[in-house]
Amino acid sequence: MCGIAGFINPTRGLTGPELQELGLRMIATLHHRGPDDQGVWSEAASGVCLAHRRLAIQDLSVEGHQPMCSADGRYVLIFNGEIYNFQEIKSELEKAGETFRGHSDTEVMLSAFCEYGIHEALEKFIGMFAFALWDRQERCIYLARDRAGEKPLYYGWNRGVFLFGSELKALLAFPHFRGDVDSQALSLYMRYSYIPAPHSIYKDIFKLIPGSILKLNEAQLKSQEAPIPEQYWSLWSAVERGLSHPFRGDETAAIEHLTGLLKNSVAMQMVADVPIGGFLSGGVDSSVVVALMQAQSGRAIKTFSIGFADAEYDEAPFAQAVANHLGTQHTEMYVHPGTLLEAIPRMAQIYDEPFADTSSVPTVLLSELARKQVTVSLSGDGGDELFGGYSLYQKTELVWESMRRVPPPVRNRLAKLLAHAGTMGVEIQTRIWGEPRLFKRMFRLSELLRSSGDRQLYELLVAQCRNLREWLRESHVGLCLNDTTTAWDALSELRYRMMYTDFLRYLPDDVLVKVDRAAMSASLETRIPLLDRRIIEFTWSLPSHFKKRHGLGKWLLRQVLYQYVPRKLVERPKQGFAAPVEDWIRKELRSWAEDLLSESQLKQGGYFLERNIRRKWNEHVSGKGDWGRPLWNVLMFQGWLEAQKAQKTSVPSISDLPNHRRVTVPNGSELIQTT
Repeated sequence: MCGIAGFINPTRGLTGPELQELGLRMIATLHHRGPDDQGVWSEAASGVCLAHRRLAIQDLSVEGHQPMCSADGRYVLIFNGEIYNFQEIKSELEKAGETFRGHSDTEVMLSAFCEYGIHEALEKFIGMFAFALWDRQERCIYLARDRAGEKPLYYGWNRGVFLFGSELKALLAFPHFRGDVDSQALSLYMRYSYIPAPHSIYKDIFKLIPGSILKLNEAQLKSQEAPIPEQYWSLWSAVERGLSHPFRGDETAAIEHLTGLLKNSVAMQMVADVPIGGFLSGGVDSSVVVALMQAQSGRAIKTFSIGFADAEYDEAPFAQAVANHLGTQHTEMYVHPGTLLEAIPRMAQIYDEPFADTSSVPTVLLSELARKQVTVSLSGDGGDELFGGYSLYQKTELVWESMRRVPPPVRNRLAKLLAHAGTMGVEIQTRIWGEPRLFKRMFRLSELLRSSGDRQLYELLVAQCRNLREWLRESHVGLCLNDTTTAWDALSELRYRMMYTDFLRYLPDDVLVKVDRAAMSASLETRIPLLDRRIIEFTWSLPSHFKKRHGLGKWLLRQVLYQYVPRKLVERPKQGFAAPVEDWIRKELRSWAEDLLSESQLKQGGYFLERNIRRKWNEHVSGKGDWGRPLWNVLMFQGWLEAQKAQKTSVPSISDLPNHRRVTVPNGSELIQTT
């Protein structure tokens, strides 16, 4: 797990030291992603610079240092992540006559690129990764990202320079970076509480789509052509294969097969040269991962959980019960107001672009707790998207099943009546005693009734902020990225349609962003066994009765868990890992929120309708309204704006590198290493 950054300046003749100074400036912002080592490589003739920060997990020696050059000198690689099957690939390469100086997965990747080619090597990799590969022979750059999107990668042209990096803060550190807020991305953020790929918060800067590779050749670099990523793996292809070749075995065979896949994935991801542990919430997904870790370990696995004083959000007792049964070495921490006041203002800096998933706060605290004892932690994310576990799925199915029985003309008339009654009720009830909750529910129901189909209904239900015109000066209503129309129409079951959409959008751009940034802010590596490509592809071959029974999702995953943990310890309504921010901003965080939502602050930013925001804020703190979630979105954006203003990155010189050495490699390129 590391941080990568770099640039290509095709039009200005910079010297090697000048390129390296800029690379150092960018990578210095990612120290948290790799506190153990850093390196910068440049090639003045091409105007290219690659920079790397290292969190040493595998091969802790200098042989694992990056940027790393291939044995034949053709390729230079900076890589963030882990290739879990690298030993298998290494053995295959050794049989073909390859030799290795160390035992890092980075060296195996380079050898695989030389032996098989870029695309063929990607097909072989099982793991999480984001990398930049410079081909010195063809003078082209490759950027690639893993299939599920566990590791981040941003890129784009900015003032004639092609920039890329693990986090936006590395791009911001490049001199004269033009950081104009993308109003479309802001609309998406207010709707979903995160920014779906390929957008980022900045114009002309993009997230690389998971499962894709981007190539810019010499001519494209000189013409500053906008790159078009190519999918080397797509979920839809996996879905088509699974549906055309469904699993034919019985329940016992399905349980045995999934158990085998999970055991193998967990075992591969437990390989590390540093201490390893696991996040444990006491829910199905994390309990499966920890159970299989403990079953394959000769010692007690270290597990970690976070608790809240509010019982509605507190999963710590459930995690403790599972830990006691499995015999793990468990550590828990309860969140108190003082902890919140210290942690929440840091969120904007940690998440690098506006991000308002309320579970980000406990995830950061959980990561900091785990990092005190381990360097790697396994996580149970991905189970809901693969096995249909979200409660929203059942809610959407029930609502749509009721709505579809009513003819559309009747639904439309009913929606108009509810909206009219809601308007009259709000006016009357507000005058009498305040919060008109019943009538506001009428408005919400009228919105749902206007849905032309199950997809529009789903989009309304996942939206955190439905009426963007009430919040934003410039709103883009109806904008939706990562279009899944083909799959939505082709998949026969509504739950499958929602799972497919969430895997492409919510999982990589919310869940995995949350986990990656939180863990990396504490220099902790997270690994997610459920997102092994073999498990992903197997789940889409399963008939629906293996995933959902009696309205409950994750049936097959539960059967695997019951082999290790009694049903009574994990069978309960799904809670998730959210934090009660609606109450926090009324109480412990009120002063902090009031500052960010002051009329002067909102006017200075210029993105929100300040009078509307102030009205909704006053309603919320007085208890006359419940605007907690959309207000949290505004607060996180305002905090992000403040963090951008405050960011002052120092520009280190090469002489500032402790114990550095400059290595000259063929064709005039140079490599700086920290020894």
